[in-house]
Amino acid sequence: MAQKTKPKTNTPPERILVERIQTGVRLEKRLLKVLKGLAEYHDMTLGDLLEGIVLHAFDGRHPFGDETRQRIADLKRIYKLDLDADASHRLLEAEDRETVAKQVPQQRKK
Repeated sequence: MAQKTKPKTNTPPERILVERIQTGVRLEKRLLKVLKGLAEYHDMTLGDLLEGIVLHAFDGRHPFGDETRQRIADLKRIYKLDLDADASHRLLEAEDRETVAKQVPQQRKK
């Protein structure tokens, strides 16, 4: 006996009214290029893409399916993005390199 399935409705999901603000976030250059490329691929704004990624992450869910992860891999290769999650706490801007170098005690020559 065939199981009955719920008929699919064409009603759009309930919309949620939000207030958005403009922000001046700084991101690694190649990472931003990959994000912009991915947003373009999905025909959405960069802000919408970032909101989706963050909301999924907050719920402990992966925001992308297999096809999108392959597209991300392609974009990372195109833009020479060789960073991964392990790099997230080790990123250092070129301007900060001198400051860090001054903080690290130099070994004295014997």
